[in-house]
Amino acid sequence: MLEKLGPLDADRIADLCPYLASVPDPRSRRGRWYSLVSVLLVCACAAVSGAKSLDEIAEFAERATNTLLATLGIRRHLLGWRRSPKPVTIGRVLMALDGDALDQAVGAYLADQHRKSASADAPAARPQRVIAVDGKALKGSARLDAPRRHLLAAVTHHPVATLAQVEVGAKTNETRHFKPLLEPLHLADAVVTFDALHSVKANITWLVETKKAHYIAVIKTNQPTAYAQLAALPWTSIKVQHTASATAHGRRESRSIKTCSIADNLGGIAFPHARLAIRVHRRRKPTGKPESRESVYAVTSLDIHQTSPADLAAAIRGHWGIENSSHYIRDVTFAEDASTVHTGNAPRAMATFRNLAIGTLKILGADNIAKTTRAIRHEPERALAILGITNNPDTHGT
Repeated sequence: MLEKLGPLDADRIADLCPYLASVPDPRSRRGRWYSLVSVLLVCACAAVSGAKSLDEIAEFAERATNTLLATLGIRRHLLGWRRSPKPVTIGRVLMALDGDALDQAVGAYLADQHRKSASADAPAARPQRVIAVDGKALKGSARLDAPRRHLLAAVTHHPVATLAQVEVGAKTNETRHFKPLLEPLHLADAVVTFDALHSVKANITWLVETKKAHYIAVIKTNQPTAYAQLAALPWTSIKVQHTASATAHGRRESRSIKTCSIADNLGGIAFPHARLAIRVHRRRKPTGKPESRESVYAVTSLDIHQTSPADLAAAIRGHWGIENSSHYIRDVTFAEDASTVHTGNAPRAMATFRNLAIGTLKILGADNIAKTTRAIRHEPERALAILGITNNPDTHGT
């Protein structure tokens, strides 16, 4: 599994340390033994090796050699040994940490890694960048006196990497955080995909006119005028322009796509900067059950000469695929929904380190995150090369 990651040299891997160094330390200087960067590096390396909880992060540090701890910046005691941080120490640091600053640091690191990976491809093989805006709840963070925490993230489609993440009060508040989430990102000529919840006209206008990005927006009945217009188009007289089918997970699924452009002199599409109307028809046949059919409508700011039905189908499918390529891995491989971490910013910080592990390994070419993290767990030093951490320990205080 580790051989699939390819050569882990400095030209391909950025060093994570300078990015984490930008996160402010919330602790008092009195009684501080571990530097903030060293604790965060321990968490990052443990996440890459598949750690699911604070206890497993501490266990990773306990198994680490003195050389590995020195590289991570763990201070040496006067007697010569290095003591790894305990779970309570790690928990207190993550609880008081600035979640926005940590997300910005990790997002910047993954964005640079993603850019390096894209620049390494041949120009002809370089696809248009597609970014999904999607939310996820941290189910295990809920308590009797507090609701579950909810995060909104901007995630690249291929490979999957979380470029930005913010915490929202609840799923219904996602639309208010659409602009703050995407504001720091460079989105010129990128395609942003999102579900019907974010199909808000003011946000779409800002995205196209200010950020110079394109979009593919799913339209449902929360936009009644646009939805009625799309549903009334003569889809039966339009030929199917692309089809795809697959058999997996105990079901057979096929998808077909049709597109239609409406000239402005005929009224256009009742949605800001919309150029093409899209209808995706899905057929799903679970084994031993009747077939179900569903039609989904969408619009895009891409013109007919800027895209193809196959590209549109791949982008829409890629947005739905974020559920499997990111959320499923966080819930199953990293047991995010089963995590009971709930105090302060610790739940969000743990989610950020999971994003870091998944994004880094996906960018490097890992196709099975569970197997890759298990392989790294048996060779902890591998995490240093994967995160670009050089053997240059911080000797301050030794």
